[in-house]
Amino acid sequence: MKKINIKIIPAFIFLIACFSCNKQLDIKPTQSVENGQALNTSNDVEAALVGSYSDLIDFDMYGGSIFVCADLLGDNNELEWSGTYQGMTQIYTKSIPVDNQFVSDTWLAGYAAINDVNNVLSALDVVIDEKKDRVEGEAKFIRGACYFDLVRMFGKAWNDGNPSTNLGVPIVLTPTTVISGESQLPRSTVAEVYAQALQDLKDAQSLLPAKNGFFANSVAASAMLARIYLQQGDFENAANAANKAITDATDNGYSLNAKYADEFPNPSSPGAVPNTPEDLFAMQVTTSSGTNVFQEFYSANGRGDIAITSNHLDLYESGDDRLNLFYTSGGSTYTGKFENLYGNVHILRLAEMYLVRAEANFRMGTSIGTAPVNDINKIRNRVNLPSYTSSDLTLDKILLERKLELAFEGFTLHDLKRTEGAAGVFNWNDPKLVYPIPQRELRVNANLTQNDGY
Repeated sequence: MKKINIKIIPAFIFLIACFSCNKQLDIKPTQSVENGQALNTSNDVEAALVGSYSDLIDFDMYGGSIFVCADLLGDNNELEWSGTYQGMTQIYTKSIPVDNQFVSDTWLAGYAAINDVNNVLSALDVVIDEKKDRVEGEAKFIRGACYFDLVRMFGKAWNDGNPSTNLGVPIVLTPTTVISGESQLPRSTVAEVYAQALQDLKDAQSLLPAKNGFFANSVAASAMLARIYLQQGDFENAANAANKAITDATDNGYSLNAKYADEFPNPSSPGAVPNTPEDLFAMQVTTSSGTNVFQEFYSANGRGDIAITSNHLDLYESGDDRLNLFYTSGGSTYTGKFENLYGNVHILRLAEMYLVRAEANFRMGTSIGTAPVNDINKIRNRVNLPSYTSSDLTLDKILLERKLELAFEGFTLHDLKRTEGAAGVFNWNDPKLVYPIPQRELRVNANLTQNDGY
């Protein structure tokens, strides 16, 4: 069953949650205090920032649900869903009602994390000087990432019509503590939300160090910028951001794992494992905190609700080492990427940056950093596949390499949209491939409007 998380939540989030029953247990804790009382010292603000990561790894955000559901919604008969969660069944069948619990909770979790960092940013003046840049940078990384992933799910794709008029999600940049007329903001446009996410991440890139433990750093900010630019079809900026991420990463000790399977460690004794050299940013899961939704649904040792069909397996070349991660249990085939219950949730991997740079360079006919074929061969050679020559390489081959390398990590829906593909009978711009604005949000905020098709 879905994990129950009890944690300190902002008062306004509790008020919103009270408007409907939820599959999660939401409790207003006695520790809740007013912002002015809670954030009086640098230590207070730093503790609040750590709390922001705790909300970011919520089941419905970077704990993995927002990515697993994107794979289900964008699936083209490569996954087989057999779970009993009605909400996920609705997402898989592209028949989402406006009161879908997973959709509603993703909205709630995203804005909880955003409100957390807005509280942090509002109290920067009490942070000691030597920590202020790092605190601001981490907060803006979280906010920018949240806005990007929320607008991708609740708004039309960047290339679907006019992003300057299409509606995205509300942009909230100051702390909210009570539900009032001032807090009931309308939806900003898709273009405005992308611009906010880009600005936050550019700020994070300039403020953060290249190394910052397992917290957000400048390399992760560059990588997230590359992901956003690629989603927009801004290939020049995508190539430059990916190149910066790769250069800074390799200069600071990051590298591709020697073997593909090493990125998804499954120790013989289940327990927490550190980030790998390839992880530019990962959400930490320990034996006492955090949740890995990928493991819960994709692993036969979890719920095992998502199996892999032959339509996907047939895409691999003979000898591809990535095939060795698949296994059969109970007559179904599963991916072995997420076998460790306490495995960290991989958000940004170095491999993705090589793929972004390769695609962007190929589309432009440029070689920023290196020729596209070199980046693709780096990915292929690691899984024991032969190198391409420059004359062999095509855009379709690059996109297939990306699909197989990043399979089941939350890219299906968003790559389908930006490349204008289809999910079965649903074209890339079908309204059913966009989340509805949750009904409970429409009830409490008259300034919100519903998406087309709902």
